[in-house]
Amino acid sequence: MSETKKLHKVFWVWEYEKEERWLNEMAQEGWALKKASLCTYVFEKTEPGEYIIRVETLDNSSDFENFMEELGAESVGRCFRWGYFRRSAEQGPFDMFSDMDSRIAHLNKIGKDVKLLCLANLVIGICNTFNGTSFSWMNLLCATLLAYGLGRIRGKQDTLEEERALHE
Repeated sequence: MSETKKLHKVFWVWEYEKEERWLNEMAQEGWALKKASLCTYVFEKTEPGEYIIRVETLDNSSDFENFMEELGAESVGRCFRWGYFRRSAEQGPFDMFSDMDSRIAHLNKIGKDVKLLCLANLVIGICNTFNGTSFSWMNLLCATLLAYGLGRIRGKQDTLEEERALHE
């Protein structure tokens, strides 16, 4: 029976790169992601650097997951619209984004989801404030946090767009 460990860690949606970096650091230490769910990661003991881990937003179809399987990547978890994939490092580099446009499109996808959640929390918070609900501050706080995240995502997009313009 293989050795496993479970860790709980929180990442904001706009910190997907930080999450992916941490997962790959764990893989480099010999702990490859085996299963991922909401703030919970299960790792299995493997050879250090045996796997490369990638995180990607998914839609409701299974097309992307099937495409990843064709590339030799294994789906090891799904949390809301996020998919977690691992592939043997022996197969070579494992990048989800082939160019700047695909990176920008990925950020646009994340931004749309965050914007929708931000607006929903803002509207609910304002309505609850006028209705006298005592917990309306929670929705307004969530909207503020999500607006901050939108700013972080927009900053990443701007950086990539500037970089793309330099290379054109």
